[in-house]
Amino acid sequence: MKSPPLILISPSTDSKGAEFGDTSMSLSENYSRAIMAAGGVPLALPGTASREMVAECVRRCDGVMLTGGDDVSPTFYTSHLPPALRKTTLPNDPERDLRELLLIDEAFRQRKPLLAICRGHQMLNVALGGTLVVDIRSQLPGAINHRRMEKRNEVVHEARLTEDSMLAKITGRRTLGVNSTHHQAVARVAKPLRVTASSVDGVVEGMELRPDAARLLPFLLSVQFHPERLVKGHPEHRKIFSCFTLACGLNRKRAYEGKNTRSR
Repeated sequence: MKSPPLILISPSTDSKGAEFGDTSMSLSENYSRAIMAAGGVPLALPGTASREMVAECVRRCDGVMLTGGDDVSPTFYTSHLPPALRKTTLPNDPERDLRELLLIDEAFRQRKPLLAICRGHQMLNVALGGTLVVDIRSQLPGAINHRRMEKRNEVVHEARLTEDSMLAKITGRRTLGVNSTHHQAVARVAKPLRVTASSVDGVVEGMELRPDAARLLPFLLSVQFHPERLVKGHPEHRKIFSCFTLACGLNRKRAYEGKNTRSR
């Protein structure tokens, strides 16, 4: 039981890979490095929307991490999208959306710790019944610039943290400097979740389970920013992965002890 926890990571999908011209999986090394530095073993989810396969992958792992990437397909959270807003949406991959909806469902069903980052933060909200701001610039004209792609590895604004939140306890802060590379955001928050971090313009930067829903998972944290890009120079962001990996290890230990108890 001293082996490190295994973390299942959801990658992006590329329509054309580097080796051949077929569909390929893509995953920034920053995610894996952050998990390994925290003492975990990263494993990429295969490119399948088979519930049986996704369920088996979740069963064999100790925690799940959702990563960033392209826009979530609007069909999963709205029945009508005005043409002007539709033009703002970046290329999306409904196959990845479906795969991650299954992944989130299985994480809850099997009660595995879950960390959701950027697109993953948005996907989690959609999966649990929430909606998204399709384009911040169009729908929130007073908002700050959240798409700072030229400074993706740098802190560009602050997020205000709720005092009793998991994120505040993990980082030991009431405000957290974050990077920002998104043009969509959480709109209506899904019922099981509560907002625990916001930027000065009110854009949701972090969520966790509401107290009355905390029993659903042993650990759930979702963030709009990319902590994996800030771990080197910012220990407060490194702590996010340390606490998540610790939760995965504890979950692994509980599962092992429960299995041994049942076998006696």
